[in-house]
Amino acid sequence: MTHTLTPKEIVKQLDRYIIGQSEAKKAVAVALRNRYRRAQLPEEMRAEVTPKNILMVGPTGVGKTEIARRLARLVDAPFVKVEATKFTEVGYVGRDVDSIIRDLVEASIRLVKERHIEGVREKAARAAEERLVELIVKPPKKSNPIDILLGNKPREPEMSADERALQRSKSDDVRTRLRAGELEHTLVEVEVEETMPKADIPGTDVNMGDMLGSILPKRTKLRKVEVKEARRILTAEEEQNMIDMDAVHTEAIQRAEQDGIVFLDEIDKVAGKASGHGPDVSREGVQRDILPIVEGSTVPTKYGPVRTDHMLFIAAGAFHVSKVTDLIPELQGRFPVRVDLKPLTRDDYRQILVQPENALIRQYQALLQVDGVELIFEDSALDAIADYAWLANENDENIGARRLHTVLESILSDIAFNAGGGDAPQIQVHVTDEYVKAQLAGDYQRKDLKKYIL
Repeated sequence: MTHTLTPKEIVKQLDRYIIGQSEAKKAVAVALRNRYRRAQLPEEMRAEVTPKNILMVGPTGVGKTEIARRLARLVDAPFVKVEATKFTEVGYVGRDVDSIIRDLVEASIRLVKERHIEGVREKAARAAEERLVELIVKPPKKSNPIDILLGNKPREPEMSADERALQRSKSDDVRTRLRAGELEHTLVEVEVEETMPKADIPGTDVNMGDMLGSILPKRTKLRKVEVKEARRILTAEEEQNMIDMDAVHTEAIQRAEQDGIVFLDEIDKVAGKASGHGPDVSREGVQRDILPIVEGSTVPTKYGPVRTDHMLFIAAGAFHVSKVTDLIPELQGRFPVRVDLKPLTRDDYRQILVQPENALIRQYQALLQVDGVELIFEDSALDAIADYAWLANENDENIGARRLHTVLESILSDIAFNAGGGDAPQIQVHVTDEYVKAQLAGDYQRKDLKKYIL
């Protein structure tokens, strides 16, 4: 179980995807392990132990979001990433902070539902196959609109013994051909439910479509699709029918409360005192609205009340203009663990290119391999790319590791444009430092020397 990983093992897993930032990795690893430790405590003490929330301070593109996202994936925990700037103080037009918890519950439901579906997947596939056989042997008849409105199903006439035997024989033949893959492109008519359009009531998580759907009878329509698509539709229907959604909702709320991770990005953008006018008028109010959620409160959702006492909150911000001390003191106190993330160095950029699993270089190699181009990067080329990325971040806006995407796109644009075509031969392309310098010569030269003149 990933929940029983030690802090060292958690850091080792994070090292597979994120370069550097050992202090931040250590902090989140301890926070995650403390959840397991808390679960082993006596119940009366367990309720008193709350998560030690984390505040990450560092420039953009150094791995703040990725650390939180990978941490959630590592333990299959409900996770939601939100930007603090999207929320407004109660009384202003915009999203209220309670929607953070509602989003987390929705993420938790998706996780739990998928796990429940895994348990019935094979059974649902067999049931879908039987329905598919019946559709091919005995196609559905168009329903009378009055019967649909009243929820009536017309009665089928009784079949004789000979007719039943003939139908069984046909069904066995169709089932055999289905399993052999002979009917994948055969067209069948499938009855599917018509979905109500989404119409959320502003300021709530209530959907008018859901409300009306529980009152009005379900509307269906016939779709003509190929067997392979019909199998997917019918399997999804059977999976939905076989799982207990009430149990899913109950478990999802419990998982959100105990294992949920909320990543509050751009927290520095709501720091500082309200000026009383302009677009930042409610930013201190947003902090005060976030405070009770982080402290521990109960948020009403359409699935029931959700407590936030034991959720882990990770806040992050660059704090270039504002300072951490510009946050209201009560909110600062709710993030007792503060970690400073370091700006990336040339060596970091070099490692990011090749070291993480599915690193950038491997991604580009795999993409172009589809069109028969084998990309080979020489070590000197990787050094040159790292140098250019670092130089560009020093001279222009520092966007961290995201700069590598820009540099690689510039280098490989001609190769990617010319690759492809059915008759294209399999070729090898060696990317050297000379090629890198030639492609980037006009992009990252130090043109604006004026900023160095006092």
